[in-house]
Amino acid sequence: MDKNIELRLLSSLEKIYHNDTLPQKDYKGFSMLKNEKKSFQVAVVCDKEFNGALSVSSHIKIIRKYSVEYIKSDYPMAKGADDYYRFSEDGYYPDLLLPFADTVTFKKGVNLFWIELIPESTFVGTDNIEISVIENDSVIASKYLQIEVIDYDLDFDNFIYTCWFHTDCLMSYYNIEAFSDEYWRITKNFLKTANEYGMNCVLTPIFTPPLDTEAGKERPTVQLIDVTVENGIYSFNFDKLTQWIDMAHNCGIEYFELSHFYTQWGANYAPKIMATVDGEYKKIFGWETKASSKEYKKFLTQLSTELKLYLENRNLKDKILLHVSDEPNFSMLRSYSKASKVIHKLYKGYKIVDALSDIWYYKLGIVSSPIPSNDHINKFIGKTDELWTYYCSAQNKKYVSNRFFCNDSIRTRVIGYQMFKYDVKGFLHWGYNFYYTQLSKALIDPYKVSDAGGKFPSGDSYVVYPAKDGTANHSIRLKVFYDALQDMAALNTLKNLTDKTTCVSIIEENSKHNITFSDYPHSDEWMLNTREKINSAIKDNIK
Repeated sequence: MDKNIELRLLSSLEKIYHNDTLPQKDYKGFSMLKNEKKSFQVAVVCDKEFNGALSVSSHIKIIRKYSVEYIKSDYPMAKGADDYYRFSEDGYYPDLLLPFADTVTFKKGVNLFWIELIPESTFVGTDNIEISVIENDSVIASKYLQIEVIDYDLDFDNFIYTCWFHTDCLMSYYNIEAFSDEYWRITKNFLKTANEYGMNCVLTPIFTPPLDTEAGKERPTVQLIDVTVENGIYSFNFDKLTQWIDMAHNCGIEYFELSHFYTQWGANYAPKIMATVDGEYKKIFGWETKASSKEYKKFLTQLSTELKLYLENRNLKDKILLHVSDEPNFSMLRSYSKASKVIHKLYKGYKIVDALSDIWYYKLGIVSSPIPSNDHINKFIGKTDELWTYYCSAQNKKYVSNRFFCNDSIRTRVIGYQMFKYDVKGFLHWGYNFYYTQLSKALIDPYKVSDAGGKFPSGDSYVVYPAKDGTANHSIRLKVFYDALQDMAALNTLKNLTDKTTCVSIIEENSKHNITFSDYPHSDEWMLNTREKINSAIKDNIK
């Protein structure tokens, strides 16, 4: 053989940063439940470039293979962040996963591949998976990895997960018009991927969401409710909303998070709302409309009557989340409070949630269902009727979980154990596919600009990449966060078979560790071994 080949097997938690070294030992295998997705990585180290194939032979029929691609980051981490990063310099980070069938060009150096297994319900038991590098129909390197598919299903326990879905970004990137055939096709493609990786709630733009928008400016119109004004009376058409809901249901979405009724950071203004007024289509509310406007309140009142009737006729009331304004702080208490009273009065009995981290909003009864960030959640634990959490670019201290490029994957995945222990019922993130710079000033190419124009640490604003065919290319972070959801579901499964105390004792190793949102072992081995212990306990308790 005229070349040297080294084949190595890695867990899904390994991140091989630029110029990083491979771990000393091969990954040996894992167990999984039969409705679970599981991944591992393959490293092929070559001293010469050549064309060949990567073969994965298994009794599991659904096997997805991806090459791991590096994406540039000019802003990997904000100043003042904690020290839990192996690599946080400007440069290239492993993130993008590009699917391939068999044939691949092996480049000189380290070639990384991501292998995802999706068992069919008919297959249970053990399997020795053979991974081979092939050249000219000859195997030139091969190794085995052992897995076990347990004859039981994960229980996701009605957990709600939303990662804000930005259809205007899809319109801008693909240069398509709102509600065209291409709009619906591409939106459905991206939403299917979101649901496949855990998202069961979608941000639904009944009006163009007033999120991350420069004051006085506006984002492309994606309004699903058509408004007509005649003689000062508002009427509403829900045909587009019906099409959206039907499409989302077809993608597996169960919950609908209606876009915010007031602008972000304090609820000072109305969102952009378009209407046909005496035959002319124009903007009727926006930055020029104060939140306290009598006309806007009249509009909201008339809308609420018809929207509630529409939702309740479709049996959706219990599947709706409403927002007042995103991320208010204490200085915005007065304006947010006034707006919140309006929405709570109009939508009594509906679930009204907002991302905020000041507990006074809840203590004063201003918001009924707060969503605190994971670095402020301790103030809310045990104090609210239902606990949710979120993170964004600001959560870079106290060792809390996040999904930045420079986070080791365990830091992304550990939130599953944390949310289980503290009975978190929902998780929110703002960026499934945000392809603009900060404040939506310009479109970016996420393959080249990963930090919203140097404003958000790379990885904060999106977890999927727009493929040329209108589908979503995956990221490592998309898969790893779904692993966190699966870990939480495995604990729910075990809890149903035993009790919560048993589950917590496993993840805390009989009180060796006190798992909090800031404190947990920084060890891939701990994470992987703990999950195996959970699976073993499930097997032992299946009747």
